[in-house]
Amino acid sequence: MGSPPSSLCVLCALCVFVVNLRVMADEEEPVEIPITGELDLHAFAPRDVPDVVRDYLDACRDRGILLVRIVHGRGKGVQRAVVQRLLRDLSHVTSFEDAPPGSGGWGATLVRLKEK
Repeated sequence: MGSPPSSLCVLCALCVFVVNLRVMADEEEPVEIPITGELDLHAFAPRDVPDVVRDYLDACRDRGILLVRIVHGRGKGVQRAVVQRLLRDLSHVTSFEDAPPGSGGWGATLVRLKEK
């Protein structure tokens, strides 16, 4: 993961949130994900992606992080479609778009969230 966007509080990068999901290695242990405003989905099994994204966005909102970058990779665009379909259905998402070329292009999605 890269450094948090400059609009984030430095302390938010230290916050940790536990997701009780299986990673690709099929481990049963919870996975700790730092809440930095950037989520890289490469380590997660495709079946877990919707739950991971939903939980991560909730954790960001709880901490006042309202701009989130979700890295899903370029590939064939399957994960991008899954992520963006989920974002369309979440009422606390105000907007989302492909990241600019220097921030991942269509391999990442920028998400703006409503305040809690």
